[in-house]
Amino acid sequence: MADELRRHGFRIGRSTVARLLRQQRYSLRTNRKRLAGRHDPDRDRQFRVLARRRWYFLRRGWPVLSVDTKKKELVGNFKNAGRCWRRQARDVFDHDFPSWAIGRAIPFGIYDIARNEGYVVVGTSRETPQFVTAAIRSWLLDKGLWRCHHGRLAIEADCGGGNGNRCWGWKAGLQELADEFDVTITVGHFPPAASKWNWIEHRLFSAISKNWAGQPLASYELILKFLQTTTSATGLRCWARLDQRDYPTKVKVSAAERKRIRWKRHRILPQWNYTIRPRKKPAK
Repeated sequence: MADELRRHGFRIGRSTVARLLRQQRYSLRTNRKRLAGRHDPDRDRQFRVLARRRWYFLRRGWPVLSVDTKKKELVGNFKNAGRCWRRQARDVFDHDFPSWAIGRAIPFGIYDIARNEGYVVVGTSRETPQFVTAAIRSWLLDKGLWRCHHGRLAIEADCGGGNGNRCWGWKAGLQELADEFDVTITVGHFPPAASKWNWIEHRLFSAISKNWAGQPLASYELILKFLQTTTSATGLRCWARLDQRDYPTKVKVSAAERKRIRWKRHRILPQWNYTIRPRKKPAK
């Protein structure tokens, strides 16, 4: 702009142009991803349902989990977004070829809203319903079993991925958890194109991204270290573990298995809200 003004005969420099722009409330800004392609007509209603259920569970001391899969990462000397303090810049690969990677990290996060605690299971194979429910099982065994002593658990999840609202593998996995731990699981899904409002995104995943910003994720051990050292000013703590089991895709749930799932849709927005109860164990 300063060059163009000088070509028109004005005596002006870049600092003056910058000052004038700031006076007019201009500044360098990035684009904001806020416009959704479509909005479900029941979007706001579902947000209110989730908020009421969350308040109901938390008031009674029952755990509420926000779950989601963070962005998958290539493990190796690859560029990671962000900056960190160094004496010299670190050299990394000039291309992100998967063939150059040690493997791939699939971080599935579980955020306990009441206790402000995160738990991340880093998978090495695929994001499937079996992997997702196995991660929740790990949380129950490591951290959550005593918190579910009342026999109730609420989960808030997105509509897609391994925990999609239409995925029978996800429901079958939750049924196995309900049977194993004798806990009633109430599930609420965020509407399509609303995953950014999932609590885990801005309470846990944002803190993780800040912690490893600018650091190449060179090994699984390094990834676990960054996850386990993630904290925040509000007292966030995080635990992490590695899951190297293989989870094949396209595992179908048979019609007979679907009928055995003891689940009930809620009266309000049943496509996104349902409860899975433990099945009665056969008498010995």
